[in-house]
Amino acid sequence: MGLLGIIQLWHLRDKISIREIARRLDISRNTVRRYLRSETTEPSYSERRSVSGLDKYSVQLSRWLKAETTKPRKQRRNLKQIH
Repeated sequence: MGLLGIIQLWHLRDKISIREIARRLDISRNTVRRYLRSETTEPSYSERRSVSGLDKYSVQLSRWLKAETTKPRKQRRNLKQIH
């Protein structure tokens, strides 16, 4: 059960005040009010996709890591050496 479901359950069934719900969940009273007014079942967030600086090296890094897993433990390079 998501956060919105908990808020609605406490407020409608258990008759807990908005202030008490906000205190228990450690969120703003305005957020609790907004969740109670909304008609959605769960808040939806847009997927954030930012370009990483490692994207252009991801293929090469994957090959290196696969090659390292086949080596014996003592012969593997550590993260500092790969960097």
